[in-house]
Amino acid sequence: MESAEIIRRDVAERRRDVLERLGAERDMWVSTGHPEHGPHQAPLWFLWDGEAVWMCTGAGSATARNVREEPRVRLALADTFDVVLLQGEAECYPAREVPKGAADAFAGKFGWDPRMEEAPFLYLRVAPRTVRAWRGEPELRGRVVMRDGVWLAVAQA
Repeated sequence: MESAEIIRRDVAERRRDVLERLGAERDMWVSTGHPEHGPHQAPLWFLWDGEAVWMCTGAGSATARNVREEPRVRLALADTFDVVLLQGEAECYPAREVPKGAADAFAGKFGWDPRMEEAPFLYLRVAPRTVRAWRGEPELRGRVVMRDGVWLAVAQA
C-alpha cells in the first residue's frame, strides 16, 4: 500500500513545481469581481510566457466586463490537492492590439487563433504579484512563494 504522507517541500521546490505546471497545464480558473454584479469564476485556457499568464475570452463575457471595471484577479490551477493560486491585475488587450508574440504563442499552444474569429475577443495578461503553493495541511506554512512580484527562492538547477 502506498503512503499518503505529504513530504514538505521547501520554497525553492515549490517554485520549481509551480513553474513546471504553469508551462505544462492548459486550464486555469479565473476569479473576478464586479461592484454591481458580484463575483464570477470561469475556466480559461492559458499560456505562461515566463513572466505572465495570457488568457483570452469573449470581449462581451462576464470575465471581460469585470476586469474592465476591477482588474484585480485571482487565478487557480485546477488541482485541489496541489494548490497553486496567483493574484495580480489583468491588463486588457483587444485582439487587434495584443502583442504579436503573445498572440502567436497562444495560437501555437492551442491551435486556435482568436484574432481570426469574427466575434471580438479580449486577451488578458496577468503578471502575478503573489503566488501561493501548497500540498495539504503540512505545507500551509510557507505557502507564499512570490510576494510583490518577486519569487522568494531561486530554484535549484
